[in-house]
Amino acid sequence: MEIQYLGTAAAEGLPALFCDCETCRKARNIGGKEVRTRTQSVVDGRILIDFPPDTYTHALNYSLNLGQIQHLLITHSHMDHFFPVELIHRHEHFGHNARGMLHVYGNAAVEKAFYDAVLIDRFKVHPLDDAVRFIRLEPFADFTADGYHIIPVPADHDKREACLIYIIEKDGKCFLYGHDTGMNLSSEAWDCIFSRKYDLISMDATMGMKKTDGYHMGLADDIAFAKIMEEKGCIGPDTVKVISHFSHNGGMTHEELEKFSKKHGLVAAYDGMKVSV
Repeated sequence: MEIQYLGTAAAEGLPALFCDCETCRKARNIGGKEVRTRTQSVVDGRILIDFPPDTYTHALNYSLNLGQIQHLLITHSHMDHFFPVELIHRHEHFGHNARGMLHVYGNAAVEKAFYDAVLIDRFKVHPLDDAVRFIRLEPFADFTADGYHIIPVPADHDKREACLIYIIEKDGKCFLYGHDTGMNLSSEAWDCIFSRKYDLISMDATMGMKKTDGYHMGLADDIAFAKIMEEKGCIGPDTVKVISHFSHNGGMTHEELEKFSKKHGLVAAYDGMKVSV
């Protein structure tokens, strides 16, 4: 299983669009891995996770033929994770020779955002019935997509909707995708997470060295999360532990994140990074 981190930033990007803080100034001046687009990943080039405004940029940067992908998992409806108006371009009028149906999976809030975007009057001449299909998910209701067994797990994020993180399994490999979430998961969510052994866990690190009570995680939470997983026997010495979804509000450069990560057995993601397990 190969996971590529197409984007690794929080909602505002890094450097943030309108920001002149020290972290953003460093990112602009240094460039390279310090510059981050909004969070998105792809598994084996077949399962796309989230659909931010930067999706087109990711397709250009990494030579992705998104018309060949048939499954898109959405974690929640916030704009940095779901920018649905772009989906109209999978219609044959705009996207020639796309492969079959794109299945978009998400909660009720994501479903509403999807239909609010694609059913506006000016798009009615290009209906998506034969190109994109929405499938509403319920927490813990597992399903299979393109041979991958997927379990949506309720996150600790926005209480106004049923935000999700995902367990993804295939061919004996297991991957936990944990963005956006804090540590205050329900007991049912923890039990579901504890039911698996993982080859890779991907953890939210939005807050950097800062502390917050839920909604997102920081580096101290990432260490605590990994420790809990280890104590429960869910991860071992060979498990890859990635941190991602970084914000300038965390106040750390990628170089600083890498130093911290090496000390604690983590991997600090950067845009374009690939991990195989």
